Amino acid sequence: MLLTSIDPFIQEFDRQFDRITRQAFGSSDGAARGAMPLDGVRRKDDVLLKFDLPGIDPDSIEVTVDRGVLSVSAGREEEYGQDDRLFVRERPMGTFTRRVYLSEHLDSDKIDAAYSNGVLAVRIPVIERARPRKVEIQKAEHTSDQKSIKA
Repeated sequence: MLLTSIDPFIQEFDRQFDRITRQAFGSSDGAARGAMPLDGVRRKDDVLLKFDLPGIDPDSIEVTVDRGVLSVSAGREEEYGQDDRLFVRERPMGTFTRRVYLSEHLDSDKIDAAYSNGVLAVRIPVIERARPRKVEIQKAEHTSDQKSIKA
């Protein structure tokens, strides 16, 4: 797999931070984490990441790469008038960020991204030397090249 994980200490810290945040803000179902669901697919020559960002203004989306970390940020602003009274809120508002740690086998200089129908697709090419390839087996042409064993 070409996406790498981070230090287990950091992962545990993140889990505990998420747990405390959910408790503090009353979200037990992980709604904050679900603000930017992600699918990742390893294909022949690249990795394709798809982020669900419905209702997001494309101008608010930012994709950056820094020292092997791909960050996707997006924002959804309040859409209500001054006299409107909100009685149900299930859609998360504000700025969301998702980070993916990239392997050294991915070419972070050639990343491209496209946003269509609420889905941000980020394509990251696999570097040439990391792509699968067939190794040719050399065959000996003369029988004198092969050693025989005498019993």
